Amino acid sequence: MCKTTNSSPAGKVAVIDVGGGQRGIYGAGIFDTCLDQHVRFDMTYGISAGSANVTSYLAGQRGRNHTYYGEYCLRKEYKSMKVLAKKHAVIDLHYVYATLSNSDGEYPLDFPAMMANPAPCTVIATDAATGYPHYFTKDDFSQDHYDVIIASCSVPVFTRPAPVDGRLYFDGAISNPIPLQKAFDDGADAVVLILTRPKHFFRKTSSDRFLSKLLRRHYPEAAKVFSRRAITYNRDLRKALALEKQGKVLIVAPDNIAGMKTLGTDPEAGERLYQKGLADGEAIAAFVDRWHHQRGEQNETE
Repeated sequence: MCKTTNSSPAGKVAVIDVGGGQRGIYGAGIFDTCLDQHVRFDMTYGISAGSANVTSYLAGQRGRNHTYYGEYCLRKEYKSMKVLAKKHAVIDLHYVYATLSNSDGEYPLDFPAMMANPAPCTVIATDAATGYPHYFTKDDFSQDHYDVIIASCSVPVFTRPAPVDGRLYFDGAISNPIPLQKAFDDGADAVVLILTRPKHFFRKTSSDRFLSKLLRRHYPEAAKVFSRRAITYNRDLRKALALEKQGKVLIVAPDNIAGMKTLGTDPEAGERLYQKGLADGEAIAAFVDRWHHQRGEQNETE
């Protein structure tokens, strides 16, 4: 069972967005509601597409990720046969997280605002050589250099591993798909966990094992971890469900994925999932306020 590091509640609330490719539009809706309701998280964690959601949230850019999922990710510059031929990848992550997101891009990330937000930001990727999770922080970002997001989103087989400071990285969901323990180890007392599949959806190992075989030749350690991803995800989901009963975790998940696939290109399905996120995000403010209230009470007694 996950344990918090503090002996008594201090009221720190973390948010974890596990991503999920185009299903990440659900998390975009959740964070837009959080911005509307001025919800303030004390710590943020993003995996894969969730890292993009988290950074836009920290920057206070409501609607930014909705535009990316609903419009930009449907463009041929992002996904097309031309991308496959030129980049040797199914999708071009640099188009999204560099060309469009840089200060001279079509919809830049407000990097100064993100950095000014006091909440720490942890972006999770997987070291391609070791298979271990790597936890990037704000110190690993700089203006117009968002390679850590690309690293966190680099799904094996579909994209090449992403270089950051001389090392190669894959999607963070391979090694730590639900970093619940990491959040508690960092000092969180409660966690809002954003999933992009239904709450009681447990992964199957078949697809991961197949893809891991394709990865084994060049990245054997990452392949080993990839083959166990479903086991890791399901184990940590069970922990989250148990902690939710104790009131320490709030799981926010869609009742269904509205027809949206991981690499889907159906804008109507995406919009349905986004609207679910907007609605489901309404539950978060009360949960966060309750824990922050505990912190206020503790401060008054000290």
